[in-house]
Amino acid sequence: MIILLVGREWRIRRGVGNGLELEQVTLDNYKVVLYRNQPDGWVAEVPAISGCYALMPTREEALAEVARVFEMIAAEYREKGQVLPADTTEIVHA
Repeated sequence: MIILLVGREWRIRRGVGNGLELEQVTLDNYKVVLYRNQPDGWVAEVPAISGCYALMPTREEALAEVARVFEMIAAEYREKGQVLPADTTEIVHA
């Protein structure tokens, strides 16, 4: 079973010239895929961000943990002055 959680769309403001300014980017800006890991446990992942996943015993724990992982990755990107990748994930069969 796959459950797809889709958050808000990217909020982009046009800046001066060709520049784009991204407003606050949160986990809500990404698709989170949640699926059962047989025989026990659940996996929650953000396919658009490499390494952003969590394997936990329950759905709730997996979703909470992937949120923590996302925050750690987002903080690392901010520290490096980088922008998180855009979510281009397409779900073709669920």
